[in-house]
Amino acid sequence: MSLYRDDGIVLRTHKLGEADRIVTVLTRRMGKIRAVAKGVRRTTSRFGGRLEPFTHVDLQFHTGRTLDMITQAETIRSYGEPLVSDYPRYTAGTAMLETADRLVMGEKEPALRQFLLLVGGLRTLGTGEHEARLVLDAYFLRSLAVAGYAPALEACARCKAVSVRAFAIVAGGVVCGTCRPAGAAVPEGETLALMVALLKGDWLTADASVARHRAECSGLVAAYLQWHLEHGIRSLRHVEREQPSERPPARPASLRRHPAPDPA
Repeated sequence: MSLYRDDGIVLRTHKLGEADRIVTVLTRRMGKIRAVAKGVRRTTSRFGGRLEPFTHVDLQFHTGRTLDMITQAETIRSYGEPLVSDYPRYTAGTAMLETADRLVMGEKEPALRQFLLLVGGLRTLGTGEHEARLVLDAYFLRSLAVAGYAPALEACARCKAVSVRAFAIVAGGVVCGTCRPAGAAVPEGETLALMVALLKGDWLTADASVARHRAECSGLVAAYLQWHLEHGIRSLRHVEREQPSERPPARPASLRRHPAPDPA
């Protein structure tokens, strides 16, 4: 038998047959893996409770023809425990898991930076040190940057002018008055400063922001994320957020990527 080990975060599970589950895990070395966990829905299962979303697990896999099989599972840390009793944090964490699943599209393709971002995001969310919405938006911006979709936030996305006046999803971020397309949002300067702070990890600035700028930031970030993913994040409907200032427009056939800054 061909066996291998890796550790990862359980992103989601779904039923298979009468007692099995297919478990999707974002692992440290091999990226996203979908594998069968035999008998985990039985009350006598040895490791059924270890294969729940939000759990960081050390796994042993047996290579299969179509799907690999999980043969061992040991819990490293359950990030869901501090979240389940706090609805805003739980729903934010669920949105993180879904986003990671969508951004890491191919299976068994290394995605170490996405894995580390997810672990860091869930850990920060569980501490309660920062507002859940801020942590979620920071995770969205950084994971998009790692995926190659970093929004331009400090200079015009089209002409690189430093005097910006609007935020346009189709342009890739902030734009100057000359490059501004029809329908672009015009956020307050403090909102753009908050987005920059979240992308760079400047929590002093982010925590000092006011509610209306956080709400405007969340709307723009959610719209930008879903534009690049080509469809919505279903779990976002449960997150307490304001409606985006700019609706995601129709997506063209081709998509221009933007250089990704280091989110660390």
